[in-house]
Amino acid sequence: MSVNGITSTTSVADLYGNYSTSAKAAEKTENTKEEKNTSGVVYEPSSATQTAASQTSKKPNAALVAKMKADSDARVSQLRSLVEQMISSQGKTLGKADSIWSFLAGGDYTVDPATRAQAQKDIADDGYWGVEQTSDRIVDFATALAGDDPKKLEEMRAAFEKGFKQATSTWGSKLPDISQRTYQAVMDKFDKLTGVED
Repeated sequence: MSVNGITSTTSVADLYGNYSTSAKAAEKTENTKEEKNTSGVVYEPSSATQTAASQTSKKPNAALVAKMKADSDARVSQLRSLVEQMISSQGKTLGKADSIWSFLAGGDYTVDPATRAQAQKDIADDGYWGVEQTSDRIVDFATALAGDDPKKLEEMRAAFEKGFKQATSTWGSKLPDISQRTYQAVMDKFDKLTGVED
């Protein structure tokens, strides 16, 4: 039989054996003991599904790391552009990158409706900068670098914690709620990967 089933060289009866639709045959079947059919194919779904983050290997995945880095750079550039447009529309200029975050943390700005709508879309639960997608990208990046080496995964966790502390310092105060929730989601995913229980 071909892949699409159109040019079959075997009849359906040959494939499925003798099959009777008569009432007499059905009656006879009801009166006899059911026998276990051992022929055929049975689909058995796996008991555990794996996400990209949990499908690890011993070696770092350089191609995945490069792809994720390029995607991250593009998205950060897009976010930075959005913030710079908002700031420049208010007649303010920035001398260095850290001042963008200080400016935002200060809250002394107004946001036009289009920028607000885009930002809300980006940080929504299903948005690119939402908690789940961001935490997935962070952990995927870590596992692409560390593979399934528990020691390397713990180094990735430590690097994430260090980066979070640096971001908090740059922000100048406690990071917003979405950042706190993302931090917790990342830590939970690292716990799951390394087998750490609460």
